[in-house]
Amino acid sequence: MTKADLVEEVASMTGLTKKDTAAVVDTFIDRIRAALKENKRIEIRGFGVFKNKERRRRTARNPRTGAPVEVPAGLVPTFKPSRKFKEIVAR
Repeated sequence: MTKADLVEEVASMTGLTKKDTAAVVDTFIDRIRAALKENKRIEIRGFGVFKNKERRRRTARNPRTGAPVEVPAGLVPTFKPSRKFKEIVAR
């Protein structure tokens, strides 16, 4: 499902215009990005948790050339689904 598909589906379910729905979806995504940029944890009960995880510096390999490549340390955004969400998907 693409963002456009999501906007269309939510608009049809709520009766909002696609333009208004797109604004809500964009704002939701922007707020998650902004919170992660500030290294905040976002918990949506019954859905999951977005947070940053520390990634250590390491040496990887370029898959085309096999040459070693240094991967710098940094934060990587992660998502952990809630137990309830996992159960719904598993059904």
